[in-house]
Amino acid sequence: MFEATVSTALRGVRIGRERWAALGVGTRDGVLAVLLAPVVFAPLTAPVGAEFGDLPTRPYDLPGLLLTAALWLPLTVRRRWPGACLAVIATAFAIRELAGYPATFASVGLYVALYGVGAHGAWRAREAGTAGAHGDGDHGDGDDGKGIRGGDVRGEDARSEGARGQGAPPVVGVGVGVGVGVGVGVVVASVLYVLFAIGLHGRGSPQGISDFVLIYAVLACCWAGGRAVRSWRAAEEGRRRAGVEAAMARERARIARELHDVVTHHVTAMVVQADAAQFVLADAPDRVATGLEAISDSGRQALTDLQHLLGVLNASGAGREGDRAPAPSPGTLGELVAHTRAAGQPVRLTEHGERRPMPSAVELAAYRVVQEALTNALKHAPGHPTHVQVRYGHQEIEVEVTTEPAPARGAVPAPRRAPVRGGGHGLVGLRERVGVFGGELRAGAAADGGFAVLARIPAGGGA
Repeated sequence: MFEATVSTALRGVRIGRERWAALGVGTRDGVLAVLLAPVVFAPLTAPVGAEFGDLPTRPYDLPGLLLTAALWLPLTVRRRWPGACLAVIATAFAIRELAGYPATFASVGLYVALYGVGAHGAWRAREAGTAGAHGDGDHGDGDDGKGIRGGDVRGEDARSEGARGQGAPPVVGVGVGVGVGVGVGVVVASVLYVLFAIGLHGRGSPQGISDFVLIYAVLACCWAGGRAVRSWRAAEEGRRRAGVEAAMARERARIARELHDVVTHHVTAMVVQADAAQFVLADAPDRVATGLEAISDSGRQALTDLQHLLGVLNASGAGREGDRAPAPSPGTLGELVAHTRAAGQPVRLTEHGERRPMPSAVELAAYRVVQEALTNALKHAPGHPTHVQVRYGHQEIEVEVTTEPAPARGAVPAPRRAPVRGGGHGLVGLRERVGVFGGELRAGAAADGGFAVLARIPAGGGA
């Protein structure tokens, strides 16, 4: 019973926090100001209020009541319009002090407004300038609960593209303008405070110069505290933005690598098969049908692999897991070799050791190594005998693909055409993929003049 009560209470608190966070900034500030109004305007809390001049007091009248209300109620817009909020509260506070109205706890609104200007004033100015430079006016406020979200990749990408398109000078100009504006504001506020102190002294205030300097220091600390919070919030936004951009870069690289691995092999096989079919069209037309059938098979396999890739990349999860084709693995290398052999490349596969369960990412990496090596053999050494060896160890899986320097006897020579160019993601992408698991990949000329690709991938102790 007790646990159920606690669980219900915690759920209610969580729901309340979510609903409170869903409210706008102005609504939340307004609700807080109204809820605290009975406390700050109560006679019981009046002695706690700020009083700078210590002048003889006068009874409240209608102007005094309005000035007292103006000390607190403008805080409803302290984050939306912090400068205007401070201007109204500071003016009301100065007039009340010079007029000698009684102290009130609502006067602490001056401290809150100073903090608000420091925390939100320059932030709003920079936010508006950055939005103009990036072409997006909704960056949110740290207190709004609308900061940069890691999942908002598309919006963040648009802002990044906008920044690159507009360049850095607008943002730098905004920063300089904000700094100048802050400096001018501090000077103006200081001058007004000096005039206020002179006015209190003229009205007979017993405070001395040191007292006014101390009061000024307290007010400055309120504003500086807000500035410190603003700086911290800006640094947090920068870290979030950098994290999002880094995640986007990694995701782009991963997608590019996957697309390269999936598409290049099958497209290369189809190009080689089509070229070979044209070459034998006159002398052996019966072999053209076999080539066209191989091209069709390669295209279907490419579509199957692309469907699997799109299913993996689908973040919405709309497709059912059972609808996706299984991920490639060393167990499907026989099919890969068969497709490559159908494209006219003499390939043989040899497996050593007992295949053990291992993480799917490791299996996919081994498969991609073989796929890329066979793709390169098709592109750069068509008709050359190629040997694929896979060795299964206790701690690692080793893949070696060697291509002989001379074409096999009876192989159909490749027509002289422009070479099939890759996208630059091949061996470099494989090294990155293998390096993720702490493995290594070597590729280069073999001792007999051929070409060899060797990859060792730690199996991670099985999966």
